[in-house]
Amino acid sequence: MRVGKSPLETSVLAYGCWRIAGAATPGALTADQWNAGKAAVLAAYEAGYTLFDHADIYAQGAAEIIFGRALREAPEMRDRVLIATKCGIRFSGDPTPEAPYRYDFSAEHILRSCEGSLKRLGVGTIDLYILHRPDFLCRPEEVAAAFEKLRGEGKARAFGVSNFTPSQVSLLQQACPFPLAVNQIECSLLHLDPLLDGTLDQCLQERITPQAWSPLGGGRLLAGKGASSDVERVRGVLEELARQRGVSPAALALAWLLRHPAGIMPIVGSTKPERIRECAKAAEIELSREEWYRLLEAAYGKRLP
Repeated sequence: MRVGKSPLETSVLAYGCWRIAGAATPGALTADQWNAGKAAVLAAYEAGYTLFDHADIYAQGAAEIIFGRALREAPEMRDRVLIATKCGIRFSGDPTPEAPYRYDFSAEHILRSCEGSLKRLGVGTIDLYILHRPDFLCRPEEVAAAFEKLRGEGKARAFGVSNFTPSQVSLLQQACPFPLAVNQIECSLLHLDPLLDGTLDQCLQERITPQAWSPLGGGRLLAGKGASSDVERVRGVLEELARQRGVSPAALALAWLLRHPAGIMPIVGSTKPERIRECAKAAEIELSREEWYRLLEAAYGKRLP
């Protein structure tokens, strides 16, 4: 599929690298953590995922380091996959002890963060560079200038945002001389806000690809006993439809997102190779309107008005 209006082409599912380093940090990455992370990356690649999503803060950079090492061991991957990464979140204590956890879209931070990600990933270009969470002190023209600099230097090919409201997207887009390619949003059968708040409408209208993080509700759609009655209700319909189709509930839940006309790209975050392969089968499922609305009704917990 095409990513927004950019020239980037990728699989309909993305693989999220948030958990591939486990609880590691760059200076404490063990051989076991490296091997497990590499196995997850290769499982996703072999299952057909061609967009790998990162952020500079994932395991404080260790996730990018693991992926960079995997690329060095399997260099043929680089020409066959797209690398996305995010910037803009800064931890407390950076750079001084009294500094709070915050968001930073200053040009200085965007450019410095990109350089750090390029180094950890071991690549010369990031295919899709994304702002992580809205910075309330953002100056759109300053962000646009940083993006133009990175693109002009060949360090990033396309740009996007994450967790932006429609008005925040419009404000930044007005300052950017090229189209924003993605908006990463929380969206699943357990989080329906983007259907109602204008986010998916804007994506469809402007041809911005919505990338859904936590597309399985943080695993709650698949977990065992002890869930709330609302989650159990959705699970029940998922499991019934999955049995009828001979597919897994996870694949069906992802197919529900894929059915939306905005072209939602779910970001799969499991590190279990069998779950990674299972989720990839969502690309082969096309739900009927009746199936789609049965699941929506279960998610709402009542008949539509």
